[in-house]
Amino acid sequence: MRDIRVATVQFEHRPGDKTYNLGRVQHFVAEAARSGAEIIAFPEMCLTGYWHVRKLAREAVETLAEPVPHGPCSQELLRLSREYRMTIGAGLVERTADGRLYNAYVVAMPDGRWARHRKMHEFVSEFIADGDEYTVFDTPHGCRVGVLICYDNNIIENARATALLGAEILLSPHQTGGCNSVSPHGMKPIDPQIWARREEDPAACEAETCGPKGRGWLMRWLPSRAHDNGMFLVFSNGIGHDDDEIRTGNAMILDPYGEIIAETRATGDAMVVADLDAALLETSSGRRWLRARRPELYSSLTRPTGREQTTRSVRFGE
Repeated sequence: MRDIRVATVQFEHRPGDKTYNLGRVQHFVAEAARSGAEIIAFPEMCLTGYWHVRKLAREAVETLAEPVPHGPCSQELLRLSREYRMTIGAGLVERTADGRLYNAYVVAMPDGRWARHRKMHEFVSEFIADGDEYTVFDTPHGCRVGVLICYDNNIIENARATALLGAEILLSPHQTGGCNSVSPHGMKPIDPQIWARREEDPAACEAETCGPKGRGWLMRWLPSRAHDNGMFLVFSNGIGHDDDEIRTGNAMILDPYGEIIAETRATGDAMVVADLDAALLETSSGRRWLRARRPELYSSLTRPTGREQTTRSVRFGE
């Protein structure tokens, strides 16, 4: 890997309004290009909208979904990528030729190549299937990139498997924060009255979005995905209203030691940019730990325990 400048975005999408959402992508891609960024990440399902999809009938989800890469959203990402010589990742609902639906993340590259990750731990809609493979690929920028969508990142094996496939940069698109977790120590909803007064009382709002309901929760585990596996991590997220929940933003970029090298605490649409120092990879703790692995000891990791549940059951306590 060589040194590279990357950007990550948080923005408040509009449910089902692809024209508006693509407009926000176009805006931030142009802004990132002026900053010299070569890779930019946008949030999970930001092109189609996210949390409202749980209420949609199958026909409505199918109407919202698009094929990849021939659908209009993918084609626009590829066009922007060529125009700005930038690798661009953004999320949507994918519809396959055989009628399956996936929570997908499309990564368009300036040489016309593209990659797609299908979320492996899906729960937003009963009509959306789980993906079943890891996504790691080479880019024209001299770096190898992996993708894990939101809940995929919570499963530590997924980050390790992605690192073992050679990922140097992990794109981590989310729609999180402000969720009504069943755990007494997990996330809780953002106070809508405090959010409504975010301009009059920004300190109170930042305490909500950066406390245990948002950034504080992320800090319990997100840095370890970068640190333990020796990868740069690019976290993008929604901000503001997502149907009846309020996302907390906190877009950030972490180095392979798990240190935050750029972040935003803005309570609106925002982007952060950072230069990734490739020399940090080989000296990182995670890279040294990967080399010290003893795979012959790990057969228990692939044996079912009998306690496995679907992500939907885990997420909602069903």
